[in-house]
Amino acid sequence: MSRDGERVIELVNELGSRVGHLVSDMVPPAAQVHLLNAQRELITALMLIYENRVAPAPRATRARRATARRRTTKRDTKIPID
Repeated sequence: MSRDGERVIELVNELGSRVGHLVSDMVPPAAQVHLLNAQRELITALMLIYENRVAPAPRATRARRATARRRTTKRDTKIPID
């Protein structure tokens, strides 16, 4: 993982920690568990999105995408039915 990725992880963890301390005073313990799970899922999703945007696509994936684009022609469009 790149240095930028590591900094993003550190930032998200720090923000999560600060929000967790603020929420702990106002939210009941049972709800805190649910919020922590949601936070974990959100962080995971954000990291996957980040990695997908930063990391280049493998050659095989790029080749399949290019082939799929070339196959699309006027024949592939829907024909209107009366």
